[in-house]
Amino acid sequence: MKLDPETQRLVSASLVRMNARSPFFAALALFARFQASATLPTAATDGRDIFINPTFFHTLSGAEQDGLLAHEVLHAALMHVTRRQQRDPKLWNVAADIVINGMLAKDGYMLPQGGLRDEKLEHLSAEEVYDLLQQKAEKIELPQGGADLIGERPTDADDGEGERPGEHGAETLRKYWEQAQQQAQVGMEATVHGEVPKELRREFNQLARSHLDWRSYLWRYLVQTPTDFTGFDRRFVGQGLYLETLAGESLRVNVCVDTSGSINRRYLDVFIAELRAILHAYPHIHGNLYYADSRVHGPHPLTLYGPLPTPVGGGGTDFRPFFRAAAEAQEAWTPTLAIYLTDGNGPFPKERPDFPVLWVVTPGGRALEAFPFGEAVRLTLSG
Repeated sequence: MKLDPETQRLVSASLVRMNARSPFFAALALFARFQASATLPTAATDGRDIFINPTFFHTLSGAEQDGLLAHEVLHAALMHVTRRQQRDPKLWNVAADIVINGMLAKDGYMLPQGGLRDEKLEHLSAEEVYDLLQQKAEKIELPQGGADLIGERPTDADDGEGERPGEHGAETLRKYWEQAQQQAQVGMEATVHGEVPKELRREFNQLARSHLDWRSYLWRYLVQTPTDFTGFDRRFVGQGLYLETLAGESLRVNVCVDTSGSINRRYLDVFIAELRAILHAYPHIHGNLYYADSRVHGPHPLTLYGPLPTPVGGGGTDFRPFFRAAAEAQEAWTPTLAIYLTDGNGPFPKERPDFPVLWVVTPGGRALEAFPFGEAVRLTLSG
């Protein structure tokens, strides 16, 4: 239902203050529709609209009202409702709250009493925080007021315009908030000096990547034909030769698993299971498996059936031994690529390898944009 005049005045005043503090947040808020709902204890969003309990909102100070509205706007703009996918709703809400509250606290916002904070996790994406929380044994509680990411609109809400969250509605929302982000950026650059907060840029980047999860990315990366990789074989360029790989030729995949202790068995099992499925579906792909900490162990044939060799490692991390081994094993007429499952914390080769590299990075690991070569994608176990 519509906001009553007094609540509307308070919301408008909050947006004015928000614009003075963080114009980008305020510009995003212009794309949200604010409604009143007496059925919610505090406030929530369905990914498009922001629902506020007027009675609760009036109990907050002006600073707390600003923090609450910014919190819900960012949930909507970052598509936290639809990014949840098949994850546990309660734990996902906690993860998303930790990320957003970290952003707001760094920008000087005051959170309502009981707002979740975890300074050790809040610099990560919501997907990473979720995976890390899943591994903790202790019970995690939502703050007072409960979940604020809702799949169903409150019963006293006005009908929404356009499509709602869901299979088709998610795409509509994605386009809507992409447009909001672009217009907010343009508006901010035209009126003030500054940039989008780096924490928010990180989540926008994760939002873009979330449309293609790590499994889809891995499959897309591996099922290219051998011809797609001939451009990486530079050894014959100086001779003026053009090599065209025949359609039936094999593709060699060297898979390396970081065994320095940062990769737990759960990550390894999920990762290898996906690789086996790809090898089964595409017989032209042949794989070798390496384990590596500060030394490289292998290669072991990566086969469809049978147990994997026991992981060997436990020392520090060094990426250079694997890339030396992969380069030495490279065959002149067989296109080769490398996949490395790691947290990304170790020394890299000084020279870029002569074959394509895909880094599959564990939750909480190195920032994807910080890898000096190859492509990087974040491993997430749920979604």
